Amino acid sequence: MKTPHTASSATDCREQPLLFQDLGSRKVLADFSGGTLSSDGGVLLVRQVDAGLGLTASLAQCFCDRRQSVFVDHSVRQLLAQRIYGLALGYEDLNDHEWLRCDPLLATACEKRDPTGQDRFNPAHRGAAWAGASTLNRLELSNNQHTRAHKLEHDPGRVEACLLQMGVRCLPKHATKIVLDLDAMSHRLHGMQEGRHYRAHYDQYCYLPLYVFVGDYPLRAQLRTSDQDGSRRSGGCPGADRPAIRQRCRRARIIVRGDSGFCRQEIMAWGESQAEVYYCLGFARIGLALPPPGSMKSSTVRAARWKMDLRADRMSTHYLASNQLRLWLAAFAYLLLERLRTLGLAGTELAQATVGTVRLRMLKVAAQVRVSVRLSVCATE
Repeated sequence: MKTPHTASSATDCREQPLLFQDLGSRKVLADFSGGTLSSDGGVLLVRQVDAGLGLTASLAQCFCDRRQSVFVDHSVRQLLAQRIYGLALGYEDLNDHEWLRCDPLLATACEKRDPTGQDRFNPAHRGAAWAGASTLNRLELSNNQHTRAHKLEHDPGRVEACLLQMGVRCLPKHATKIVLDLDAMSHRLHGMQEGRHYRAHYDQYCYLPLYVFVGDYPLRAQLRTSDQDGSRRSGGCPGADRPAIRQRCRRARIIVRGDSGFCRQEIMAWGESQAEVYYCLGFARIGLALPPPGSMKSSTVRAARWKMDLRADRMSTHYLASNQLRLWLAAFAYLLLERLRTLGLAGTELAQATVGTVRLRMLKVAAQVRVSVRLSVCATE
């Protein structure tokens, strides 16, 4: 019998239950008559948060779709939703989507009208509503590969502005203080990626991205090579972010904060020239380790958790531009999970949980899916 290339979420293995050793007087058996099942019932919560922010809708405007619409099964917004929701659910590898594409619940979250995939243009693809790994790979590589198959270029400047806009939108309007935390963290490389460089401080080949956080929300995620100083290109970030922050929080005092790696003349000169912006930077002294200013430790821990929980350091494509896009998509996924925690878990034991814990407790929920002519119904357990 031929093994199918894609797995199905339906329990189509056997009709008769599987018997195990008895537990005293009780029978122990496995029943496979559950129907179509999913382990990601909480994805509908992510969908609601996305709809409230308008994240994927805004992000889709940053892409240029040159495909012929008559042959298109997946819109740009649906592809972005699939990739970002997958990252939020813990599926950072594109290969995971080869079996996720058969889950009707995930298809429902991405606004697929037929979650069973029977409306696909190509009959060979029917039964899988989501896009496959190759389609998502073309989405990530379209800025570097110029072939007839790569027709989804993105505008890096607009994507960066979209992340800033979404992050600022999550800030409280009446905040009296906004702290911009600058943080640089190494992302280890295991291949011959474009721009790879050996960084002696980390004893590895790596990228050195720059992160800008306000509280728990990311505003910037700039992928940089590690062959220059860690503060490179950080001087202009606070100035570029200030107008958007000021429009949202008109009375807030803006403070730029960084560790000793950002204690550079460029940043301090900029801070001194600003009447409405304050800065707090750490100093490095030989033979004496000074603690980082304020709560910079929490900022570093936050970036590390983002890196670990969402695998934001998965820089496995060859090109710097496509790896930058991956970093941005991970930032959008992190923002959705943080927004879910802030809005839905306030006052609960998960109010201060990490995104990894939020995913485990809120998104990884068993669900039985029943698809009818009119709608899909999800019954969680």
